[in-house]
Amino acid sequence: MTQTQMILVAVGVVILLLVLWLLLKPKQRVSLSDETPVRPHMVEGGVSTEGRSIIDEAAAATTDVAGQILGAEVHENLPGAVGEPDDLRQLKGVGPKLAKTLNQMGIMRFDQIAKLAPSQVAAIDEQLGAFKGRFQRDRIVEQADYLARGDTDGYEARFGKL
Repeated sequence: MTQTQMILVAVGVVILLLVLWLLLKPKQRVSLSDETPVRPHMVEGGVSTEGRSIIDEAAAATTDVAGQILGAEVHENLPGAVGEPDDLRQLKGVGPKLAKTLNQMGIMRFDQIAKLAPSQVAAIDEQLGAFKGRFQRDRIVEQADYLARGDTDGYEARFGKL
């Protein structure tokens, strides 16, 4: 064997070992923590698949554009309030003005906010003016989920004192 052939064999062996290592190395394991609250749409059998594929994204974009052109409301209605209104000001990041704005939109209770789909949060966010981005930044849907379930201990552990 010549020196060139030995170099090629050595390079081939290194490449073979690298490929075998990539194929046989242990896979990363990911598990969810128990700290995450279970929201109604996360319940087994009731998992929302909205917006999870490129087709859903294209359909949502098309209806948004068509709705703007036609001047029609294309997003689904917000979940209705059932029961006495909650004090939305308990949510961190929601003051009297934002609470009043949400009430004018028909959002009166924590459970309504907890049930909002991401597309609904985005639609509400577009109407919030100076408060735009507050739902995401202050994790208002997550806060509302804790309070809707009456889990004040979980809320306070995650977001601080009420």
